[in-house]
Amino acid sequence: MTTTNTALPAGDKDWWRGAVIYQIYPRSYQDTNGDGIGDLKGITQRLSYVASLGVDAIWISPFFTSPMKDFGYDVSDYEDVDPIFGTLEDFDALIAEAHRLGIRVMIDLVLSHTSDKHPWFVESRSSRTNQKADWYVWADSKPDGTSPNNWLSIFGGSAWQWDPTRLQYYMHNFLTSQPDLNLHNPNVQDALLSVARFWLTRGVDGFRLDTINFYFHDKELRDNPSLPPERRNAQTAPAVNPYNYQEHLYDKNRPENLEFLKRFRAVMEEFPAIAAVGEVGDSQRGLEIAGEYTSGGDKMHMCYAFEFLAPDAPTAATVAEVQHVLEKVAPDGWVCWAFSNHDVVRHVTRWGAGVVDRSAHATLLASLLMSLRGSVCIYQGEELALPEAELAYEDLQDPYGIQFWPDFKGRDGCRTPMPWDSRAANGGFSAGKPWLPVPAAHLSAAVSVQEEDPHSVLNHYRRFLAFRRQHPALVKGEIEFAPANESVLSFIRSHGNERILCLFNMRSETQEVARPAEAIETLEGHGFQSRLNDETIVLPAWSGFFARFV
Repeated sequence: MTTTNTALPAGDKDWWRGAVIYQIYPRSYQDTNGDGIGDLKGITQRLSYVASLGVDAIWISPFFTSPMKDFGYDVSDYEDVDPIFGTLEDFDALIAEAHRLGIRVMIDLVLSHTSDKHPWFVESRSSRTNQKADWYVWADSKPDGTSPNNWLSIFGGSAWQWDPTRLQYYMHNFLTSQPDLNLHNPNVQDALLSVARFWLTRGVDGFRLDTINFYFHDKELRDNPSLPPERRNAQTAPAVNPYNYQEHLYDKNRPENLEFLKRFRAVMEEFPAIAAVGEVGDSQRGLEIAGEYTSGGDKMHMCYAFEFLAPDAPTAATVAEVQHVLEKVAPDGWVCWAFSNHDVVRHVTRWGAGVVDRSAHATLLASLLMSLRGSVCIYQGEELALPEAELAYEDLQDPYGIQFWPDFKGRDGCRTPMPWDSRAANGGFSAGKPWLPVPAAHLSAAVSVQEEDPHSVLNHYRRFLAFRRQHPALVKGEIEFAPANESVLSFIRSHGNERILCLFNMRSETQEVARPAEAIETLEGHGFQSRLNDETIVLPAWSGFFARFV
């Protein structure tokens, strides 16, 4: 029997607009029972730390019952907690403590596919005539026995797997053990909406929806066209993966998705102050799709954009261009920006080649992220400026990395355990052997070390988040860019009567820019040491400047 926990006061229904959301990968946050895998009790234990950051919400990656072939993104029971993470009662306790601390809780729902161990799929594959026979995407082979079309899996190879019982292929956009649900079937939609209601009744404040543009496929199973080499963007999949060789018109991004998202939004509207962010996994049309999915106020509240999860470091020009494209394709939409997550190389490594002062670089990037128009996701350990972990092949757990090693090392390097205490075994993460090693290089950046240094990256995150909360223009305001400058990014955030000038030195050398003609007063509390002179503003390497127009 589910119980409804005491929720936060409804307050601002638009709390999500400009919210800072802290992503927790539960396997790697805190282990409380010594099995080397993080758990829900561990998250609850560390919520006071999360609260000290000053974030608005947490997003917890999947903790549902799962065979863990893809570490929880292959669900076998949507309405229970996997025993390695704890129990439903542990989740109730987590919700209660988060709400006591003023933190909203968003959970990661994977609705495009399930595990092949899910009872729905077990029944579906048993025959062509059972009650769930068309709950998944099944198709006959071509006359020569080959797969129905040319669709590819993000994890490599064909998106079709032969099933010897039904003598048909089933579709899988990811692992062969992750069959795709057939959302063209209204019964499947109803079952997934029931899952959402289950967790909303339990007290969650919203959802992060995984691979939201993968929900529907083309009923005619038409082949995807090829992409010319110059358009093969390696952002959706690693460059070694032929997935990038196709334009994915028919295996995802289908127009039917919009009506389902409206149904999902209607369920959320039955509860107070709920929000959802949808992950759009598409490197060609990402922002355009985000605009479609967040338009009209009747679908997603916001979409999780991939533009800043790319391999190339952002420049003043590219940041401005992304925002300009967003304004064009999503004039009334909203996005959630991230620089790192559980699927990509940590950004201080991804963008840090040749950077000498890594702490200054990390604080500049953090401040930029939290100053853009949109909501923000911070990935655990990002606030410590953790670099990507270098792991030996024998330590890998990620099937994606094992498949493409050594050209692509997978996602384990960004999923290693959180280092809490530099003096404790395994960085204070677990009393047992961790599921992934704790890199020695991470111990010097542990929370215990950075807590004692007022100038640490961790304390900069706290300081800047507090600064941001004091200025509504930085949270919900509009954005207007100055003409592009190769070294200094310049824009104005405005909300009501408040207009704030934001400058970011994107280089490792000191820069000077002309003082604006309008009168300004320097804002304090953000932690940067830039200087306002009579005619210029001086920005040290990797630093920011903030001033209010008066």
